[in-house]
Amino acid sequence: MRSISAAKKLEITIRDENKFKYKKIKGYKMTNRINWKHAILAGILGTLAFDIVGLLFTGNWWDIPALLGAKTGLGFAYGLGGHFSNGILLAVLYAGITSSLWGPNWFRALLFVTGQTVALVWLFMLPLLGAGVAGLDASPMMPVITMARHWAYAIPLILILHQSNLFGNGEAKAEVAA
Repeated sequence: MRSISAAKKLEITIRDENKFKYKKIKGYKMTNRINWKHAILAGILGTLAFDIVGLLFTGNWWDIPALLGAKTGLGFAYGLGGHFSNGILLAVLYAGITSSLWGPNWFRALLFVTGQTVALVWLFMLPLLGAGVAGLDASPMMPVITMARHWAYAIPLILILHQSNLFGNGEAKAEVAA
């Protein structure tokens, strides 16, 4: 009789139990899948919420798409497509990592967009546009406006991706595909 190594036993266990659907490794079952319809819808509605708050603060509708189109030289349609594509991409990324974030489900979306706003908007995008860190060279209100817009973006993430468990800790996730 031959002895099967621990690695070989693990490989056999994975091959037998996953049925090409899930992998079970040391008691961990991969079940977290992105619900693409919910993520895309949340991204679109979040981007609209972002734009509505921007309109309320600045009086300009679709200021970001206009800026994107002007800075790239590719026009407003390109800016609008890029703006909404970015909103969808961020929602998909959030849906994929939400179970790894801390706190109740409603807080996870706020944590994600706050981190994204600080790292990518305040420390990267606004300085590249010549507005300084957090946009302070453009206006002392810029950090407030950009954070408020991104928190508005988070509302559809919370309501759509966590619709069955808003206050839970992520154990029953609405973003898991059936």
